[in-house]
This record gives sequence, C-alpha cells and structure tokens, in this order.
Amino acid sequence: MTIWPELFSVEGNYVSVVPLSLDHQAALEDAAADGDLHRLWYTTVPEPEAVGGEIERRLGLRETGSMLPFAVIEKSSGLAVGMTTYMNIDAANRRLEIGSTWYRKSVQRSGINTECKLLLLRHAFEELDCIAVEFRTHFINQQSRAAIERLGAKLDGILRSHMIMPNGTIRDTAVYSIIASEWPTVEANLNWQMEKPHKS
Repeated sequence: MTIWPELFSVEGNYVSVVPLSLDHQAALEDAAADGDLHRLWYTTVPEPEAVGGEIERRLGLRETGSMLPFAVIEKSSGLAVGMTTYMNIDAANRRLEIGSTWYRKSVQRSGINTECKLLLLRHAFEELDCIAVEFRTHFINQQSRAAIERLGAKLDGILRSHMIMPNGTIRDTAVYSIIASEWPTVEANLNWQMEKPHKS
C-alpha cells in the first residue's frame, strides 16, 4: 500500500527540504545544542543526545502514515539545521499539518523558515491538491504564533487543555490554517518576503 504523501524533496535558493534519515543525526545533534533550545519548556525540541531517538520516532510515524518527516538543509553549508514534518496527515480529506518544526538558533530569523514553509506549502497545494494546511503551536508561544501569522495563516481557534507537556503543564493549542483558495495570495506574500531585504 502506498503511503500518502509519497517521499519527495524540494529545493529553494537557501534551503533543501529532504526526507529525514539517521544520516542527519550528527548535524542535528549539533543544531539542537545551538542555543539550548530544549530548555524552552513550551516547545518540544530534543536534547542533543536525544536527537537519534527523535529521528527514529518520526520515522516510525512515517510507517503508520501519520507523518512525513524532513531535514532542513542549509544550502550554503550543506548541513541539516533543523527538522520539520507533514503531520496529522488525513489522506482521505487531503489535509495535513506542517509542524514539529525547529531550527538551530543561529539560523532563526534568517529567511530559512520562510522559504521552507513556502516550499512545503507549494507542494501541498500544487502537487498534493490539499484542501487545507494547518499549523499548531502553544497559545503562549508568541514567537511561533507571529511566524505562523506572517505566513498568512488564519486563526481557527484555541483548543483549551489540549495536551500535557513533558514538564506536566497543560497546553492550550492555537490552531491556524491556510485553505486552498487562499494559496495564491499566501504564495505572493511569501515570495515578496523572500525578495525584500532583511528577510525574516
């Protein structure tokens, strides 16, 4: 049985987004150590020594059809600088979420995230014919929410007491989406963001 979506890679000016594998482990361990991202209690970035297990967890979810995980490769260095996924995949309804995304601190606010999202959204709407793409984040994660809103996604609502975080706190989840009819406008906006100086 074919798992939807099938494996693919996409390439932009600054990044390549490729299927995640254990070959990326060393670079991602280094990326996770940059800025001690795992100490941010409201996100779920793995500790450097846990990166291998996180790669295996994501690859396991690929086998069940619920996730398609990627490594984000910085073209200038050739190294994996973060991870992202298509997740909560609903093949029957051609819906998915772009999430479980993190980047090493040194490339945050560099344009890499914007281009990565542009490439994954374009593939979702133009190759997979998705009817909607979701984004979810912690209600209090203002940096993530602002980044999602800059993409052009609209807030669907807040799922209250949605998840138990690793530290035992309860997460309210902000749910955003872009629907197929909005894609041309979102794409034009993202292309403009990539072209203007001081990309973010």
